[in-house]
Amino acid sequence: MDTNSDEGKIELLRRMTLIRAFEERVIELYHKGEFAGLVHVGIGQEAVGVAVAASLNADDYLYGTHRSHGHFLARGADPDKMMAELAGRATGYCKGLGGSMHLVAAEINAMGATGIVAGTLPLALGTALACQDEDKIVAVYFGDGASNTGGFHESLNIAALWKLPVVLVCENNGYAEFTPMSEHTVVEHVSAHCGPYEIPSHIVDGNDVFAVLEALEDAVQRARSGGGPTMVECLTYRLRGHYVGDPAEYRQAQEVKEWQEKDPLLKLSTTLQERGLLTVADVSQIMKEAENRIQQAVTFALDSPYLDATAMLDEVFS
Repeated sequence: MDTNSDEGKIELLRRMTLIRAFEERVIELYHKGEFAGLVHVGIGQEAVGVAVAASLNADDYLYGTHRSHGHFLARGADPDKMMAELAGRATGYCKGLGGSMHLVAAEINAMGATGIVAGTLPLALGTALACQDEDKIVAVYFGDGASNTGGFHESLNIAALWKLPVVLVCENNGYAEFTPMSEHTVVEHVSAHCGPYEIPSHIVDGNDVFAVLEALEDAVQRARSGGGPTMVECLTYRLRGHYVGDPAEYRQAQEVKEWQEKDPLLKLSTTLQERGLLTVADVSQIMKEAENRIQQAVTFALDSPYLDATAMLDEVFS
């Protein structure tokens, strides 16, 4: 995507709006009992995923977290297969066996999400090692809570030591599950951990898609040219609880209100209108198109069959 063009900027909004529409329907369907297990949405964090996807080539690789619906959709995942996977249907990306937290869409090089905090960091380094002699890079997401795990620090050490072509994307939404960052570490910014490993880093407004794109341009170029890893720490906020159904009583109403005013969709749509690229009617039409597309995905998912019980052990090895 050419994000420097007017159409490219509008496409950023289209993708962010599609992700928002997807997750709002996911919340609705979860409360209706259509989905089992825990579901985590990233409403409020759409700018990061869309910026990362726009910065990668088609043959680059991506690894997510436990909150990766948006990461995969931004990358180009089929909303039908995504919704079917969350609904546990055989037409989903993993035949309904992965669900919300364990997505894999190998056809678009989205290699995996996981319920294990920081769990995809070592996996991403393995893929990056395999990419060292090719013109390919890897982007891997993690949250601020991941910075307190041993795997995070081990991964930074190896990535720096071997100069792996990896972009470390931190979605710092201020909370590790229910705990604010100030209560689980004295470190103000996750990127401070890059210092001992001599890894360059950027701290950006994660709700400003253009700020994230600018930081990623440097990180991607460095990884692709053999310079090694870079961390891009995106300061953002999840406007919903840790999981669908979380009452989020650990957050102050004023804090949530302030971040609602920084909503990345609102910020981008306002900017595009101020630049004369869109009207209010255009924004409404984009929202309507996204909602219609997601309704199509919902219909596809709920009309799809569950995996036959006899096939559920096909992917199990002993």
